[in-house]
Amino acid sequence: MLDAATNRPDLPPEIARRRTFAIISHPDAGKTTLTEKFLLYGGAIQMAGQVRAKGEARRTRSDFMQMEKDRGISVSASAMSFDFGKFRFNLVDTPGHSDFSEDTYRTLTAVDAAVMVIDGAKGVESQTQKLFEVCRLRDLPILTFCNKMDRESRDTFEIIDEIQEMLAIDVTPASWPIGRGQDFIGCYDILRDRLELMDRADRNKVAESVAIEGLDDPKLAELVPEHLLESFLEELEMARELLPSLDPQSVLEGHMTPIWFGSAINSFGVKELMDGIGSYGPEPQVQRAEPRQISPDESKVSGFVFKVQANMDPKHRDRVAFLRMASGHFKRGMKLTHVRTKKPMAVSNPVLFLASDRELAEEAWAGDIIGIPNHGQLRIGDTLTEGEALKVTGIPSFAPELLQNCRAGDPLKAKHLDKALMQFAEEGAAKVFKPIVGSGFIVGVVGALQFEVLASRIELEYGLPVRFEPTQFTSARWVSGPKDKVDAFANANKGHMAQDNDGDLVYMTRLQWDIDRVERDYPDLTLSATKEMMV
Repeated sequence: MLDAATNRPDLPPEIARRRTFAIISHPDAGKTTLTEKFLLYGGAIQMAGQVRAKGEARRTRSDFMQMEKDRGISVSASAMSFDFGKFRFNLVDTPGHSDFSEDTYRTLTAVDAAVMVIDGAKGVESQTQKLFEVCRLRDLPILTFCNKMDRESRDTFEIIDEIQEMLAIDVTPASWPIGRGQDFIGCYDILRDRLELMDRADRNKVAESVAIEGLDDPKLAELVPEHLLESFLEELEMARELLPSLDPQSVLEGHMTPIWFGSAINSFGVKELMDGIGSYGPEPQVQRAEPRQISPDESKVSGFVFKVQANMDPKHRDRVAFLRMASGHFKRGMKLTHVRTKKPMAVSNPVLFLASDRELAEEAWAGDIIGIPNHGQLRIGDTLTEGEALKVTGIPSFAPELLQNCRAGDPLKAKHLDKALMQFAEEGAAKVFKPIVGSGFIVGVVGALQFEVLASRIELEYGLPVRFEPTQFTSARWVSGPKDKVDAFANANKGHMAQDNDGDLVYMTRLQWDIDRVERDYPDLTLSATKEMMV
């Protein structure tokens, strides 16, 4: 059978059962809690952790940095692989906090779909909208989960209208809530004609499911209190008339999103969402690359690095590169070519993640995410192949919005600071600029919270107290153009020039006026706020 949309033959069964997706949402919508429940249903953990809980229940598997545990927020994206039914899920939990959005943008380049989590009381929030725009740019299919229905939440139609209006996407209900807030008793699964009832007593218990035959089934009246039943039947009838029915092809093209309702903390609605990801989520997709695209069914192995995490294991100065497999069947010990340096690389101890727990990966297929421990050879944007010089494109690096000088608390340890900052720059946690005139480093980040994270990590991981001080510059732009023109420009503006950690030339600006002046006086040069990672 050919896939009608792309005319490609069917994928090999091992690849076709892969579902690689990210969870996106505004901070606090319940994303990390939902991730934990996914792991619970996938049989990967016995007891789901909660971000806000006491003692042992508090240790969520997907937040592994000390700072994440202390503050109850996710700071870096983490990857997890587990089986659910006949599917293999590769789930990437992303930070919702806008200060870490660059990590999230890059993560979205490595997945085939996104699960958007919305808070039933707050609807679509600003960060959700930003992340949604990125999904839209990449035409990612989106599945929506409306969380916290067991608390006071808004009218179901209101939530759906808001998604349709603010995100310009068709919404089709996959389930419908019965009651809300204190009255919330469960959902009616529209796709499979079942009644799902929530158990408030045991949060780790799977919801009870009752098969019913249509809405006239007398079982409904037995299980649903009368005052809720009437309004539920009315709402459902309206929904069926007013809202489009599910079109799987439209979902895959990113024009329609099915919405499930539930309460992640009560493990409710999560299993239906997971079934939905299996049934309606996309198989591993073709990856954009130069000089040609990479199709997942190619027999040769290829993959690209979308994230580097340093010091995941504090006892070893290790760095793990997260590699999204783009094609082929990888086996442990394979020799792959590192396209940027053209050197062969034996991948002898690749790991599969369950957040911070890891196990050796004996094999991996297109769609999987594996970790490759290395000592700094791999950077974000690198491609590994079985010899062909392919370069996966579309992984962005953004100009930082906040800049500060970074100095070591102990001047004798300045050399170590150099090493620590370079490591964080390669991890993508910050931009590090070395001014051409003067000493020290200028560190650039997207959000102020990142300075705190950096300072605490440099101290914890390198034993180096550092201080960040204000700088006269407010932003940075990468400079490109004919070499002689660039050199002349750099000589004339020495006080403003710096190099980033790749050695590329950067113009540090104080005001928008600086940028306008350069555009006026040097028409041959281009100042850009983004660059493709590691070209």
